[in-house]
Amino acid sequence: MRVEPLGASNERAWGELFVRAASPCFCRYWHFAGTKNEWLARCATEPQANRDDMTSAIARDSDDARGLVAMDGDEAIGWLKLTPRAAVPKLRKLSVYRSVDLGDDEGVWSIGCFLVDPQTRRRGVARALLEAAPAFVRSRGGTVIEAYPRHVHETTHGRLHDEEAMMGPEALFAGFVAVADARLTAAYPVVRRVVA
Repeated sequence: MRVEPLGASNERAWGELFVRAASPCFCRYWHFAGTKNEWLARCATEPQANRDDMTSAIARDSDDARGLVAMDGDEAIGWLKLTPRAAVPKLRKLSVYRSVDLGDDEGVWSIGCFLVDPQTRRRGVARALLEAAPAFVRSRGGTVIEAYPRHVHETTHGRLHDEEAMMGPEALFAGFVAVADARLTAAYPVVRRVVA
């Protein structure tokens, strides 16, 4: 397995990963301006529009198409959306983050999601993507990686189902430091790692 930035050379394999994983979003949620119901309708009836949007963003070398792809030969087996936080303004509008003082966007890169091929889950793909993230962010002038894992209290839900872990399971982010004081009770804590 190797980890590399998303670009023209692996775009086709990246898209095939989303098809195999039955994920019609093609990583466009953070950039869709419509309502939640409009987003759900688009994913259900127009997934190709999402893919076309991402293809266009990759061709423009846009910040909203930044991320890392885990490759096994010519096949993409994992994806980590990793982009400047300024490129995902929708994040600050979500009710779970509105009350958290996230500070200035300068130098902060956000982990928008993980996607791992269903056939290769629980084999270290997400960890490999996360381990490659600091060098990727530093090479682009970033200083901090910020993540928004789903916190699951052991006495209530146990572990996350795969479909609930798109932001990464909390245990993956060892070495990250909590931003919000309510980390232990918040369902969606904010954690950071300084990389430069």
